[in-house]
Amino acid sequence: MSTDQPTPGPGEEPPERPSGPGEEPPQRPSGPGEPSGPGGEPGRPTGEPSGAAGEPPYGRMPPPPVGDRTEADPLAGMPPLANRLKRLVARIIDALIVGIPLSIILGFAFGGYDYNRAGRSFWQEIIYAVVYFGYDGYMLTTRGQTFGKMAMKIRVAMLRDGAVPAGQPGWTRAAVYALPPIVPCCGSLFWLINVLWLLWDEPYHHALHDKAARTVVVSAQ
Repeated sequence: MSTDQPTPGPGEEPPERPSGPGEEPPQRPSGPGEPSGPGGEPGRPTGEPSGAAGEPPYGRMPPPPVGDRTEADPLAGMPPLANRLKRLVARIIDALIVGIPLSIILGFAFGGYDYNRAGRSFWQEIIYAVVYFGYDGYMLTTRGQTFGKMAMKIRVAMLRDGAVPAGQPGWTRAAVYALPPIVPCCGSLFWLINVLWLLWDEPYHHALHDKAARTVVVSAQ
């Protein structure tokens, strides 16, 4: 008996071969868009996400909306910002620490502080500004506090990491605060704007010298 199967003609499907003992029945090939699943069952159409309803496809979380993306807070892990009144009192203390002994010395050197003699007062102002700059810069770069800030329990820290403003940042901060008053006319106006700026600056309560040095004043407790 011949086992040859008839050859299918054009457009005809090949006849199914009878399955023998222990053989699985032949599986029908999947059509377009019907990937076969386990056991020959039609699979899920291509492009259909897996997982239960309401779950993101393929087990990945969807990206957050643009409005929900926030930058890391530089003050995270730092002490709270220093009170503005404490900062003012600290500056007054430092001005007295520098000003009182310097006024005595300049009084002997120049025969008193006389605003009626413009040349004398101008040089006295320059000397005071330079001495205060040296005092402020040295204290900030070595420990982040002047004596006034120690008394008020506040300190100056780098905004990026809370470190002491050693080197250039500390000296920049001191220069922007102390040196502008020696510039005739506009220097004093800049100094006034500088110290008043922290009254409305948010969120870091920056004066302009804080912005220049990228520092922040925080509690030292």
